[in-house]
Amino acid sequence: MALRPNPTLRQRRIGTELRRMREQAGLGGSQLARELGIHPAQITQMESGKGGISVERLRTIASVCMFDNQPLIDALAEMVSERRKGWWEEYRGALSTDYMEIAELEANAHSISTWATTYLPGLQQTEAYAAAVFSRFDPFVPSHDLEVRTAFRMQRKAAVRESGVPYISFIHEAALRMQFGGPRILADQLDHLIEDSLAGRISVRVVPFDLDTFPGCGENIMFIEGPVPELATLQMDTVAGIMFFDAQAGLVRHRRVFEHLNSAALSEADSRKFIQSIGDEMRGKYA
Repeated sequence: MALRPNPTLRQRRIGTELRRMREQAGLGGSQLARELGIHPAQITQMESGKGGISVERLRTIASVCMFDNQPLIDALAEMVSERRKGWWEEYRGALSTDYMEIAELEANAHSISTWATTYLPGLQQTEAYAAAVFSRFDPFVPSHDLEVRTAFRMQRKAAVRESGVPYISFIHEAALRMQFGGPRILADQLDHLIEDSLAGRISVRVVPFDLDTFPGCGENIMFIEGPVPELATLQMDTVAGIMFFDAQAGLVRHRRVFEHLNSAALSEADSRKFIQSIGDEMRGKYA
């Protein structure tokens, strides 16, 4: 079987879990290869996501490693069996791999939680607001690339709504007030947030300035739960670019962040009133 030159995030995640399984058993790559009767290089290839793996071999590795977390094994087996291509593949080559990987994560999510502190979550942005956010990037984004990025974001947004995956969005007041594109675009964007919340598609919760707390980090983050807790992924927007995290300690810590947000943020009804007040304030700037 030919090696994959550029394995996807999902393929790399299978490899990561295989490596964790092996290391938990205290086995080196060469030891596991001997047990399986294969070349050690194949272990490296599977654990990097460059080499494929069958469901049968996955279960054999779990048995050799005396790994007894059956729900995780079954979830990995389902990932291994999956062969479908996602809608995002049509953008491959036009956008960086990071964009593909976020869409792939969302397509396989069992629930999504976001925490926005600088700009509103991509999955809730209007087309005008998204274009305004992208236009502020440094280095400057050419007009064609701006159109492609914006179209991709709108398709991500539509795909998540169509899937019906549970989604809760925590938004800091700072992100609600950032005027990307000016007050008119922001006012329309805030109306869209309220519509989403009223329609029941997304639970929108606000953390205002006067709340005596600031849970978690200052970057925009998205926490995506998989079929089992071990397969969750944290995605973070940073000045260095998009980053993904799957270390268990980090996942546990960020689950606590969202638990804190859930207890500290305004209710959905109060959040809508709060968003409406900022929208009215923005409309007063151009009325």
